[in-house]
Amino acid sequence: MNHIAILGAGQAGSSLAAKLRGLGFGGRITLIGEEGTLPYQRPPLSKKYLMGEMTLEQLHLRPERFYADNDIALLLGEKVAAIDRAARQVRLGNDVVAYDQLALTTGATPRALPAALGGGLQGVYVVRNLADVDRMAPEFREGRRVLVVGGGYIGLEAAAVAARLGLKVTLIEAAERILQRVAAPQTSDYFRNLHAGNGVEILEGTGLAGLERREAISAALSDGSRREVDFVIVGIGVAANDGLAAAAGLACDGGILVDAHGRTGDPAIWAAGDCARLPYRGEMIRLESVQNAIDQAEAVAANMLGAAADYVPKPWFWSDQYDVKLQIAGLNMAFDQVVVRPGANERARSHWYFRQGALLAVDAMNEPRSYMVGKRLIEAGRSPLPGQVADAGFDLKSLI
Repeated sequence: MNHIAILGAGQAGSSLAAKLRGLGFGGRITLIGEEGTLPYQRPPLSKKYLMGEMTLEQLHLRPERFYADNDIALLLGEKVAAIDRAARQVRLGNDVVAYDQLALTTGATPRALPAALGGGLQGVYVVRNLADVDRMAPEFREGRRVLVVGGGYIGLEAAAVAARLGLKVTLIEAAERILQRVAAPQTSDYFRNLHAGNGVEILEGTGLAGLERREAISAALSDGSRREVDFVIVGIGVAANDGLAAAAGLACDGGILVDAHGRTGDPAIWAAGDCARLPYRGEMIRLESVQNAIDQAEAVAANMLGAAADYVPKPWFWSDQYDVKLQIAGLNMAFDQVVVRPGANERARSHWYFRQGALLAVDAMNEPRSYMVGKRLIEAGRSPLPGQVADAGFDLKSLI
């Protein structure tokens, strides 16, 4: 009987296993995860779960009975030692799991501070999994001081939660501005002002020179100043978990390289989710998003069963900060123009990215209508004129 093993029990792995059964696959499925809990949602961890608004059971993607009812074997709390491609086996310590096909949905790991900067000190945290959030949850008490290192979306979301809970927050970003790698200056300006209005101190163009543990944590900054804080949250990006794949001889380059079907260079091995680097509009990219993890995993499941269909990503993302919901459609790669479209109030607006007149992406802040219209236009390959976007009275929906 055909056996499909899946390494990585997160959003992509769980979705892939469920899709296999949904498509009628009758063989064995084994889902292997390093964490000891059922597959769960990650985005609410640092928000609703941390704030006590969501329980562990509510985080679970599917109840335990789902896996039993669908004959999906769960091997949780298992660290994979190696992949033996010649024998088609996965080694778990002293045990092995044989496979006919293997899916790698191993996700990504937060980049840690180097030890030389104090990365190993007590009170220095990253935000990625349940254990990370459980460890740092007791730190979030009103009046305490936190330093957030990194002004990307992870750092900004952590700062927003801390500020809402009454902590004194300082956020540092080594680049010239927050969100510099992922968004236009207009979006950076919006969120800088949002955080400043909620009492967060943002220091841009300011790196971390080092941390020392005294009665509290003393943070030396690159501008020569110091901040005394109670704990530190590090949000300086993630790295794809491609080590097992690379050790097994699979091609990797900042992620596991796959073709449009999700297959690696080994015809029996596939990859999906945050760990995979896939073709998109002539480039190889890695998409860190829940929706891509689901969509790509489901496409890979179909292709493992013979569909032979290209996966075409439809990128979209979101971020919740205070009372603002940011929704992003598309990818703003190599944009040369940004048009601001006013919204219903001062907190609502959207930023539209163009390259040579073609619409690439939309950042919509408290503007779900603009987000939906922009997403549909991008997916249809249609572009409004920049002047139409800037005119709040023009009905962009008429272009669909």
